Amino acid sequence: MAKEVKTLAAFYKSISANMPDGIDKAVGHFNVFRIDEFIARVRATKGVMPYNRRNYYKISLINGRNHVEYADKVIEIEKCALLFGTPRIPYHYVPQNDNQKGFFCIFTDTYFTSAKNGIVLDELPIFKPGGYPVFQLTNEEYAEIAYIFEKMMKELASDYAYKYDLLRNYLMELIHYGQKLQPASTLPTAHTAADRVASLFIELLERQFPIETLYQQLELRTPGEYADRLSVHVNYLNKALKESTGKTTSEIISQRVLQEAKILLRHTNWNISEIAWCLGFEELAHFSNFFRKHTGLSPNPFREQLDKV
Repeated sequence: MAKEVKTLAAFYKSISANMPDGIDKAVGHFNVFRIDEFIARVRATKGVMPYNRRNYYKISLINGRNHVEYADKVIEIEKCALLFGTPRIPYHYVPQNDNQKGFFCIFTDTYFTSAKNGIVLDELPIFKPGGYPVFQLTNEEYAEIAYIFEKMMKELASDYAYKYDLLRNYLMELIHYGQKLQPASTLPTAHTAADRVASLFIELLERQFPIETLYQQLELRTPGEYADRLSVHVNYLNKALKESTGKTTSEIISQRVLQEAKILLRHTNWNISEIAWCLGFEELAHFSNFFRKHTGLSPNPFREQLDKV
């Protein structure tokens, strides 16, 4: 079966701690930790930091050599990095030595919606699907971001009546810092009709992910099916996506299905037929041919290769 989604309650249980009183009442949940103290606590309880999907957001400021896995990608961090995690995508980082420091904060989407500010986290560029929200930092950038986390920790411990409003501002400062680190091409521009159609298409595509159970199957697989759901001609959809993203409808669908296939092969023990069915392939041979075309390997050799890493 797939790895379970890690809840906030499970997170606190993994470090033998109770969820702090009042920290999740009315305003949603927010908390911040020092990485060295957290790692020490996990080791003391003989716990592990599993690679999984969580039902909360997480921003980590890492200082130390780490092996980072994000979706279907693997990144080697030599020193400093900033990582943005969402409930949509599984992620994990493994310290490569004992010299680790930094911070991380966890929070729920209701922490933002409680402010009635109209912010939808998954619509922010840093949390949008298809991104690559792991940024290696200079020492100066690390110091600037660490100062924001220090302010968070100080404020969280205070008795200030409006501290959660202030903490939300610090959190937005972190998010904007990360978005400025992204390439300019990933940030939104003025919306054209093609941009609006592309945005609706991506939203419709991403609603089908992640695949979390063997009973879940992609409902939409072809450009024509997406066009019908969006009430546009398939040629218009393809033209709009090409204009907005530089890719065809089929290319975007294939890339997202391939990403999910890699995630399921890496992080579940489902057999290949089960994965193929969930991803909308009626025939195992069709899935194998699709996977081989895009990776150069069939699904089984790809999985076996991962086991050797």
